[in-house]
Amino acid sequence: MPDKKVPEKNSPTQTIPGRTNLVIAAAVLLGAIGLLLVASSLDLIWSVPLGIIFSFILLTNYALMHEATHDVLHANSKLNWLVGMVLSWLFPMSFTVFKVSHVVHHCCNRTDHEMFDCYYEGDFKLIKYIQWYGLLLGLWWPLIPIGNLLLAMHPGILRTKPFRNARSTAVVFDPYDLKLTWLLRFEILLGILFWFGLIYFLSIRWETLFLFYAFFAFNWSTRQYITHAFTIRDVKNGALNLSVSRPMSWILLQGQWDLVHHQHPHVSWVNLARLGERSKKPVSYFRQYLRLWKGPRLCNEAAPDILAKKDYQVMQ
Repeated sequence: MPDKKVPEKNSPTQTIPGRTNLVIAAAVLLGAIGLLLVASSLDLIWSVPLGIIFSFILLTNYALMHEATHDVLHANSKLNWLVGMVLSWLFPMSFTVFKVSHVVHHCCNRTDHEMFDCYYEGDFKLIKYIQWYGLLLGLWWPLIPIGNLLLAMHPGILRTKPFRNARSTAVVFDPYDLKLTWLLRFEILLGILFWFGLIYFLSIRWETLFLFYAFFAFNWSTRQYITHAFTIRDVKNGALNLSVSRPMSWILLQGQWDLVHHQHPHVSWVNLARLGERSKKPVSYFRQYLRLWKGPRLCNEAAPDILAKKDYQVMQ
């Protein structure tokens, strides 16, 4: 199955490395399951170093999920969805929920709905600090699989007043119609069967599972806002390119080029570095990471307007 080229606005052609992505996806899936299996057969102390390795493998898994949300993991749309769904079970979450949430992110980036790094004069600062450090420490990650289950079982609960009043969740659940709700239910049901099979047939130890995902929650969470924190309040340009080591660049599938990605959201990861040559100079990852731990700042900028979905599609 050869790699395919598809037309992309703002560039002559775009390569979708379908075969390469499928090979990486298979390696990630087998590697993650293999680590869980090996660690469950050893003394629990081994779950610490193996769990750290697992957390980095799942960063690549997340990068592949991200490719699938933009329909550039594979040129075959059905295969793109299937692989995205299977990889999402490792997170674990519904691929449909992830895809919808990610589109919302591109439409709401640096608006009040995603302003975690700053606060207004009248905000309750303690809440903002709890939100911020909870994000950095990975404490909010468990809410994602829990929220997926809630959305599948009782979608109306996430449209109630507490969620509507919260800035971060006021718009994220709007897109779910009956079709999307049943699709995410199907994906979550298969994901539950996937994990039941792993735990039951491969005797995956619960303590190992807990440690592995604790490491992943921290590792993933520290990287989720690093490319957006303290950037200009602009939906399209409110992001950074970061300088990282070559191994980390491979692990993230060039995900450090986040400004480039927001300006060209439907470009495959293999093309980001090339486009990055014409973009803003990368910022030191280490310096930006240290800035995060200084806490949120007072906001003196006006919020940008939410990008309409039709305008987001124009960027495809």
